[in-house]
Amino acid sequence: MTIRTNHQAAIVRTSRGLSLAGTRITLYAVMDYLQAGWPPKLIQDDLGLTDEQLEAALDYIAEHDAEFEAEYAEIVREAEDNRRYWEEKTREREALIAQLPSRTDYPEARAKLGAMRAKRNGS
Repeated sequence: MTIRTNHQAAIVRTSRGLSLAGTRITLYAVMDYLQAGWPPKLIQDDLGLTDEQLEAALDYIAEHDAEFEAEYAEIVREAEDNRRYWEEKTREREALIAQLPSRTDYPEARAKLGAMRAKRNGS
């Protein structure tokens, strides 16, 4: 599952998944740009890729279309599950914080902060 350019692996599988050799850039990131409709030159510029790296990524995606699409879909699903999980945890944490009693220590600092907020809000 490796494309070879000049006898060096251009695409490697790392703990992050399929990546461009020598970088932390995954093919899933490249695919995100493609899915968003970015032209290859802008993808190259935004990710700081060489011509060879971009060509290797696009060639790999094209040559392993069905296999890569399935893997990409799984990565996207896992990312969405992870996002939903952490959003729920954040909501739970914010609800717990909202139930905490207001702190009454540091009255001078709280008064100064209140005055700064009022000034900022034009009150």
